[in-house]
Amino acid sequence: MLDVIEIVLPVFIVIGLGYAIRRVGLVNGSFFSQVNQLVYYVCLPLLLIYKIATADFASSFNFNLVLASSLAVACCFLIASLYGKWRGFAPAVQGSFCQGTFRGNLAYIGLAIVFNAYGDEGLTRAGILLGFLVPVLNFFAILALLSPRRGTRTDPVMITKQIISNPLILASLLGILWSYFRIPMPVMLDRSLNIATGMTLPLALLSIGGSFSLEKIRGDIWKASLATAMKLLVMPVLAAGLMLLLDVSGLDFAIGMLLAGAPTAVATYIMACQMDADGELAATIVMLATACSAVTYTIMLFYLHSYVI
Repeated sequence: MLDVIEIVLPVFIVIGLGYAIRRVGLVNGSFFSQVNQLVYYVCLPLLLIYKIATADFASSFNFNLVLASSLAVACCFLIASLYGKWRGFAPAVQGSFCQGTFRGNLAYIGLAIVFNAYGDEGLTRAGILLGFLVPVLNFFAILALLSPRRGTRTDPVMITKQIISNPLILASLLGILWSYFRIPMPVMLDRSLNIATGMTLPLALLSIGGSFSLEKIRGDIWKASLATAMKLLVMPVLAAGLMLLLDVSGLDFAIGMLLAGAPTAVATYIMACQMDADGELAATIVMLATACSAVTYTIMLFYLHSYVI
């Protein structure tokens, strides 16, 4: 248990540091907004390129892990959609609720937890999985927010543009191609990326903490709690069951569970506001899931370290 706490706690201490920096007024909200853009468009893509490109793709890629993780996303989307329709949620509420149940913060919190737990090898394998999962998550997120009852139609062109313009997808694809074709990396580039990527996860966690705000918890707490439970409990269990069915084991099984259990992504709030969904509910789900994930990650890692790897 002490080992597990030593993995989880540092991640949330850094998140708390970001929150404290913001609360004492050392920097303002616009600073963390700019840091978030820096991480999303520069730091994380560089990290993914570097870790994936320098890995042995043949030994790090697991098709069954990608398939099981993608099916878990699809199952959560389907369950949340059917539940929302059964309960008669308003279209704006349905979109935010549904998206909050499956779209996890893989890049910021998920990768940090995997790296703390399993080091560079875990980070590399998680980065490759992330490269395949991000398009899946984007596709279902847009599908969740485009409600026919609001007179909108699913636009394949818009979905395609959202997916191919995502910097994390492009970076993962470049890294995968680099690794697959075994292109040698020049020493100067290798050392430069090694220095530059060292700031990625700390900045990502600080930006999460800096954007955390109790004032944003204004949406429907009951719906937010249900979405949080689905994201942090139901989705990892679904992923675990699917991975067992597909014979995924060891480190890959652990990575699949940790990424499946990542708290709801901040991007769900941004997309909800952009696409006329319930922004307050989306923000509440993000804050609640992020706070509760400290507990669920501790339980999950205790199980993984005791019985898996």
